[in-house]
Amino acid sequence: MIILNLLKLVVKPLWSFSHRKLIAVSFCMDLTQRKDLITFVLGRMYDFHVYDLVEVGIENFRGMESFDYDKKIAPKEGSKPFMAFIGEGFESVNELKQLKEVLLDLFRGEVVENLNLAGVDRAYVCTALSPTKVFFTHCALRLKKFGTVVPRMELVEVGPSMDMVIRRHRPPNESVMKEAMKTSRDKPKKKEKNVKKDPLQGKIGNVYIPDQKIGEMVLPNKSKGVKRERREAKQQKHGSDEHASKKQKDESS
Repeated sequence: MIILNLLKLVVKPLWSFSHRKLIAVSFCMDLTQRKDLITFVLGRMYDFHVYDLVEVGIENFRGMESFDYDKKIAPKEGSKPFMAFIGEGFESVNELKQLKEVLLDLFRGEVVENLNLAGVDRAYVCTALSPTKVFFTHCALRLKKFGTVVPRMELVEVGPSMDMVIRRHRPPNESVMKEAMKTSRDKPKKKEKNVKKDPLQGKIGNVYIPDQKIGEMVLPNKSKGVKRERREAKQQKHGSDEHASKKQKDESS
């Protein structure tokens, strides 16, 4: 996520957004011009295109210093949070559904396969108060023994907390959304040659080895095998010559 001050960029995201100024997937832009009217624009990018935008106003803000809690359970920096969305509006109202998706992308952090329960120490709780208003609060998780292997979790509000009022929103473009939702399964697979699938043996393939032409291979003249064959041939020839000479002597005598 990247946080930018809109006044320094001199761009209006809901009208003419300068997408080349951002290199992040998710962003939060400050539109506040008066202290009593805090406004942010939350958005997502895809392939240097604005995917969607949500403009929210902040009301009833309470900072972390206004909450009294045991500092030992304070969440650690960089820990992965839980996200809880309470209310049917997050499934039925388009504005709330879009805000839910944007918040999930902003706070989900690094995608991991396994999660250590002892390292989870925070949760973001979003409660739908109306079709355009959400109560957002940050809570620490306290683990307590519950008589089972899985401990009991308690939420302790540590702040900040605020009311997020949706003022304007721009849903994703259909063409950009279709392109962003593509997965590897949607892409056409290349046809594999000489491969077939069997329900029992699984994937079976044929491997074709070119003719190696062993008969045309040149063997070295000084190989041990050739020397041994020549030596044996000479011994046989010498033995046959001695036998023939003895036979001639016997006949002459």
